[in-house]
Amino acid sequence: MKELKSIKDQNGLEASPILPEDVKNYLIDIDGTITEDVPNEQPERMATCVPFEDALETLNKWYEEGHIITFFTSRTEEHRAVTEAWLEKHGFLYHGLLMGKPRGGNYHWIDNHLVKATRYNGKFTDLVKVKKEIEVFKR
Repeated sequence: MKELKSIKDQNGLEASPILPEDVKNYLIDIDGTITEDVPNEQPERMATCVPFEDALETLNKWYEEGHIITFFTSRTEEHRAVTEAWLEKHGFLYHGLLMGKPRGGNYHWIDNHLVKATRYNGKFTDLVKVKKEIEVFKR
């Protein structure tokens, strides 16, 4: 993993370090994004679902290019072992796995760092830039 760059805030105090500009920090959902949408209420399906066709190749390519891959999921901690086994079985390369993402969608991420959102729409490909309207805090 690449070294984090130290930064200072507007008052000259140390702030949270950042990745180099050429490294992306991908946070990728599992269910409905890299495999079928398996609800927590049907955990028996978690071990037998298969990855979406382009997900493994694209995400492992990003990993090999030096980007950070962290999976996050609404699956609970009790599903961690089956989830890690599934990722390993199918050969996903990744740096971290966050469990317990809030369920229900309609996410609004608020952070002091730049956040780029990409909605999975049925196929993993290289990302392209498009202009979209976003919500920002009123100044």
